[in-house]
Amino acid sequence: MSSKPNILFFFTDQQRYDTAGCYGQKLNVTPNLDRLAKEGIKFEYAFTCQPVCGPARSCLQTGRYATDTGCYTNGRALDVNMDTIAKQLKRAGYETAYVGKWHLASDRHKPGEHLYATSPIPLERCGGYEDYLAIADVLEATSHGYNGYVYDKEGRKMEFTGYRADCITDYAVDYLQNKAAEDPFLLFISYIEPHQQNDHGRYEGPAGSKARFRDYEVPEDLLCGEFEGDWKQNYPDYLGQCSSLDYNLGRIVDVLKEKGMYEDTIIVYTSDHGNHFKTREGEYKRQCFENCLRIPLIIRGGEFRGGKTYTDLVSLINLPPMVMELAGLPVPEYMPERSLLHLLHDDEPWQEEIFYQISETDCARGIRTKRYKYCVWAPHKQPVLRMNEEFSGHQYHYEMIPKCRADSDSYVEQYLFDLVKDPVEADNLVLNPEYGQIRSYLRERLISRMERAGEQAPVIYPAGTDLNREYSI
Repeated sequence: MSSKPNILFFFTDQQRYDTAGCYGQKLNVTPNLDRLAKEGIKFEYAFTCQPVCGPARSCLQTGRYATDTGCYTNGRALDVNMDTIAKQLKRAGYETAYVGKWHLASDRHKPGEHLYATSPIPLERCGGYEDYLAIADVLEATSHGYNGYVYDKEGRKMEFTGYRADCITDYAVDYLQNKAAEDPFLLFISYIEPHQQNDHGRYEGPAGSKARFRDYEVPEDLLCGEFEGDWKQNYPDYLGQCSSLDYNLGRIVDVLKEKGMYEDTIIVYTSDHGNHFKTREGEYKRQCFENCLRIPLIIRGGEFRGGKTYTDLVSLINLPPMVMELAGLPVPEYMPERSLLHLLHDDEPWQEEIFYQISETDCARGIRTKRYKYCVWAPHKQPVLRMNEEFSGHQYHYEMIPKCRADSDSYVEQYLFDLVKDPVEADNLVLNPEYGQIRSYLRERLISRMERAGEQAPVIYPAGTDLNREYSI
């Protein structure tokens, strides 16, 4: 492998980790990803740092937490002056290419701001990706499961016909097959699958998915939520979407091999967050529950080889500093977390927990250790964000919505789960006096991680505290 390897992100949207065979899926959904795991490294316990689309993407592109990027809810544009992994690598001689869903160009919280949901994105709003683009800010607004359009770097509309995941991959294949310069590349392929199609209110797998995956085994957590959810109507199509992604991963690998690039390319397969099919709090994500936070993460190439499985806790926020080090660049001081390369090589202990921020449904924070999940929230910072999304064909409109607070100086304990005894998180221990010392320890760990992320140390009150009485709001 050359000193500056190619780096390729295969990025999915709202994919549960357990959809992949290498994570326990019994149906033949992901044979190509499973082969990649046998060649590379699988991270058994990988998590998002913000379980919603735009914020997670802002973290991955910058190495900063969402409160630092300013993109702590959907519909907040990434500051055009903020440094990104693409800008850093471009300065270091890389080609930068982006295909698919961006979700970081429009700011619907500012009156008079132009929205790019269905229009071309100015190049300066594309985060440093500039050599090849086939991009849409809100891909679900410019396409359905079948058919749609994206824009090239000149802002010209490129219409496609066929299953969306296949067509998005066509653009990535086009870039790889026609790449002329010898410069290494950073290619980010960002799918919307297996996210639901919002305007249709369902998951749109390829034709035949319902029959092909009807014999799925129901994940246990979907049977233990407070709501019935919509998985019965959608899970076969959801798996069909995951299978389509896997087919297209195979296409990408084949092209890399055909072009002699495979051994010089590090492939990162991961997702922005998971999905619990509205079985918790009536929503798909945006909470602290395991299948909101837990994601697949497979890396193959360079030092990520050997078919190994790591059981250490890792996060999306560990990937940007990894990209910097892979490209031979120093990790910027503004990136608060360590690169995964330290996990591979350092003798010093890895992190004891992952830290996550939650917005939109709640203003919340939490940590997940190998045994416990601990979450706090700021109920007095409501009203929470409620998205008003209206679709008319492919026209996508947003209303201005109440401000959702990014942070708080005070929180109340909300959840404590013992994931060894209760892996489906059915028993909230936050009021159990037997866990007082554990809550105290986790509280201090959480405050430490919040400070590390650039937040002020808050006061965290016991569950049941009425913050409207404690504070003059």
